[in-house]
Amino acid sequence: MHALYRAFLNSWRGLVHGARTERAVRLELALLALGVPLALLLGSGLWVRVALVASLLLMLAAEFLNTAVEKLCDHLHPARHPKIGIVKDLASAGTFSAQGIAALVWIAALIERLA
Repeated sequence: MHALYRAFLNSWRGLVHGARTERAVRLELALLALGVPLALLLGSGLWVRVALVASLLLMLAAEFLNTAVEKLCDHLHPARHPKIGIVKDLASAGTFSAQGIAALVWIAALIERLA
């Protein structure tokens, strides 16, 4: 249990640091805060609601991983470097993909609700 507690504290510190220092993380946390109650209203069933919230959590997770990659790259190679730029672009593409998944899930739920 102690290891689980320490893992939670590490995750909490990362969440707080990301929220304090990264605009994109703050934006996605705001979307999550707005999205959870909206998912309860918009979702037609349990699994739709779960998919709506999970898509937002996936988007936030990708943003945290992208931020971690960028911070690590900046720490290891502070100067501009083409290969580091490619690594950052790939991480950003992962974030963009997660955002696309979230958009598809939310659009599908909205279409289902309105139809």
